[in-house]
Amino acid sequence: MKNFKFKINENSYSVKIVSHESDTIELEVNGTSYAVKMKEETKKAKTPTLIRAASKRPAEPLKVSPSSNANSSGIKVVAPIPGTVLSIDVNVGDEIKVGDRLLVLEAMKMENNITSEKTGTVKAVHVKVGQQVLQSETMIELA
Repeated sequence: MKNFKFKINENSYSVKIVSHESDTIELEVNGTSYAVKMKEETKKAKTPTLIRAASKRPAEPLKVSPSSNANSSGIKVVAPIPGTVLSIDVNVGDEIKVGDRLLVLEAMKMENNITSEKTGTVKAVHVKVGQQVLQSETMIELA
């Protein structure tokens, strides 16, 4: 497995680790075999995993702006920050209520739930899954 060379008090030692199973290590020191039992099991190094706790605060409804079209009383749902659309949870004609999730926007490696601030009907969906959007770009229109 691994070979090591040690010099202790002017004496040279050649150590070869033959096997390592749980708390027992078999090794050879200058050609003589030994079985060494560890007091504690050695921990194997592994890549650390980042675990992020869920947010303690509830999702805030997205601020919506009134439609610029004077003929329509619609509401535009715009991107709060630049990002990529991961999923769309509504279709044209769907009835939605306050707090319903409309879509998921990934920005800066974080998933952001975009929720409705008003009750209404989905009039148009201007984005598709995988599309990148800029800040203030219209994503969904409500009637």
